[in-house]
Amino acid sequence: MILHDEGKYNEALDKYEEALKLDKNNLLALSEKAMTLEATKKYDEAIETCKLAISIHPKEDIKTIYLTYGNSLDHAKRAKEALKIYDEGIKKYPDYYQLYFNKGITLVNENQIEKSLELFQKSVTLNPNHPGSLNALAALNRDKRIISILASLRYLSLDNKTSRAKGNLDSVIDLMQQGVTQTDEKNITLAINPKALEDAGKKNKGQNNFSAVDMVLSMTAALDFDEKNKNKTQCEKAIDKFDSVFAVLKEVQKDNKGFYWEFLAPYFIELKDKNLVEPFAYIAFLPSQTDDVKKYHQENANEIQRFYEWNKSYVWKD
Repeated sequence: MILHDEGKYNEALDKYEEALKLDKNNLLALSEKAMTLEATKKYDEAIETCKLAISIHPKEDIKTIYLTYGNSLDHAKRAKEALKIYDEGIKKYPDYYQLYFNKGITLVNENQIEKSLELFQKSVTLNPNHPGSLNALAALNRDKRIISILASLRYLSLDNKTSRAKGNLDSVIDLMQQGVTQTDEKNITLAINPKALEDAGKKNKGQNNFSAVDMVLSMTAALDFDEKNKNKTQCEKAIDKFDSVFAVLKEVQKDNKGFYWEFLAPYFIELKDKNLVEPFAYIAFLPSQTDDVKKYHQENANEIQRFYEWNKSYVWKD
């Protein structure tokens, strides 16, 4: 396992073969061998190793075997077979989030976006701390900007140091400014989606409708160009937007329904109720590496810690 983690795949395979000579049906050795074969793109060999492990150990905990099996089929451009194996694994291990996530990735590659979104929703419900699922939800919902922003912000509460974190922050910044442009020193153009206006006025808004929140965000974003805000940093302006968005989430929550209202919205509502918007914003903006953000982290370690303690203890709805 150590050799595999270090990328020394050939050495790792040699060790697994030695172990299998001593115990030819050893499940751990077969599982690790299959993963290493997949990592070295020896997909056919990985598939055969997974088949062997499943046939020998049908009553053991082999959920990772199903994962490697499906992944290897997918990488070998055998998507339909991969989906079948993921389904077999899910039937046997319905609480293993990774199988739903990887099946979702296969469906994205097959351009079955709506089905993949359902799987990413399931995987993040089973494991709310899985960055990959949140990243997928943010990326695939770019046309639904509030949903995308919330998913990206939740991602940034878990990871604010990698290149993927930087991508999520850039997406949040871009989406928050969507539809707001300064035409000259005294004039700002605010473009609100007509459908958002229409949806906001409906009594029966349907599933995952964030039109009212979207309108508030647009109006708050326009205030960036107000004279009183001209000297604020990008993070300080974001705090204003987060305050407004999270407040309206609470205000209209009872009138809305759907996965994102029931899963993501309560997290941000409680975050605001706990007066954690400011430390959270500086955590989310760490990938920017601007001086003001780094300074906040240096001078407000207690507030940063307070957020992370709350974040860790937050109780997610099933």
